[in-house]
Amino acid sequence: MNLPQFYDPNAVGTIYTARTNTAIDAGHALNLSPASEDTHRTALLLVDMQVDFVHEDGALSVPGAVADARRTTEWLYRHVDRVTTVMASLDSHIPLQIFSPAWWVDEEGNHPQPYTVIPGETVQAGKWQPLYETDWSKQYVEQLEQQAKKQLMIWPYHTLIGTIGQTLTPALYEAIAYHTGARRAQPIFINKGTIAKTENYSIFEPEVKDDTRPNGGVDIDRLDLLADYDEIYIAGEAKSHCVLETVTSIMRYYHDQPEVISKFRILTDAMSSVAHPEIDFEALATETFEEYAHQGLVLTSTEET
Repeated sequence: MNLPQFYDPNAVGTIYTARTNTAIDAGHALNLSPASEDTHRTALLLVDMQVDFVHEDGALSVPGAVADARRTTEWLYRHVDRVTTVMASLDSHIPLQIFSPAWWVDEEGNHPQPYTVIPGETVQAGKWQPLYETDWSKQYVEQLEQQAKKQLMIWPYHTLIGTIGQTLTPALYEAIAYHTGARRAQPIFINKGTIAKTENYSIFEPEVKDDTRPNGGVDIDRLDLLADYDEIYIAGEAKSHCVLETVTSIMRYYHDQPEVISKFRILTDAMSSVAHPEIDFEALATETFEEYAHQGLVLTSTEET
């Protein structure tokens, strides 16, 4: 399908008030059949396409994300007639979380800088000390290394609830609204990341489980919901973190159901990796996605579909 007249590709990655009414009205004008009548059901799963990740001046800007968002937005416009449901996750944080600078101090009382790695052995040695949830934090870094095979990374404050950085990038939101009007379909928004004591890269589960919280384990209901679709396309930020961990949750949950894994299509040109001065996150993510492709995951692009 054609791109709508109100769409401006140069507006992607800029801050403005989304023209929701205009987008919904333009969608209505297409006179498409409602999504509820689809016999072949297609979902688009958008991972954390938020201002802080997508925009060049975002708090945790991902290089290449503006172009990713543009391709994703245009893909949705072109395929609005075949997309049944749009799902979008929102990384949603509060200032004091275990990966925040304010959570930790060194032996001299200094907070770590963003992108500092905190190995478990340095916590046990007292080189890094948690100011909150002391016992949990010390156990957390060890469990993270043992279970998730990661070391704790300190991140810049990002996607804080109530800030502009937490919102979806406006141009993409307009495309979601356009789909809502065109297909008479409610979008599904998924909040994640509000548990202070754990990281939550995946849409479906935190890095270390917290049984004291209702969202502290694996979201089986949402994983089962995806399996009801015939095709599920995935785009978002960052490829190396939240997209990768979301897909990892899917691969782990459906490891013995290849017929479900084959439904998932990764839009590889609609995601980019976090830039780090010492860690090649892009290479690590690409290697893992290629391993998943050997297990039946489909790697494609916005141009191929």
